[in-house]
Amino acid sequence: MIFLKAFLIGGLICVVGQLLIDLTALTPARILVGFVVAGVILSAVGLYKPFAEFAQAGATVPLTGFGHVLCEGTKKAVDEQGLLGALTGPMTAGSAGIMAALLSGLTVSLLAKPKSK
Repeated sequence: MIFLKAFLIGGLICVVGQLLIDLTALTPARILVGFVVAGVILSAVGLYKPFAEFAQAGATVPLTGFGHVLCEGTKKAVDEQGLLGALTGPMTAGSAGIMAALLSGLTVSLLAKPKSK
């Protein structure tokens, strides 16, 4: 049941992204940034944490979850280190996801053979 809930909620987040691509003039890059910012805002006002606890991977895997991680890391680092934590917290909290994206991109670039259009 956990997998079904994560699939449905994560899928709904992706449906919102697809609708934004299809129905607006927004570029995919702006939509992706919007999702991260939405995750930060929802986390800052305290709405994303209960949603992430309910939806689990369905809320933490999409880009809104990355925004939540950045916000939570910033809050924790500011509490521990003061204002300097606002600079170090997001990078510390998001480092695993950033590294996974970099390594995945590198792996695909080494294995794929690009074709010109």
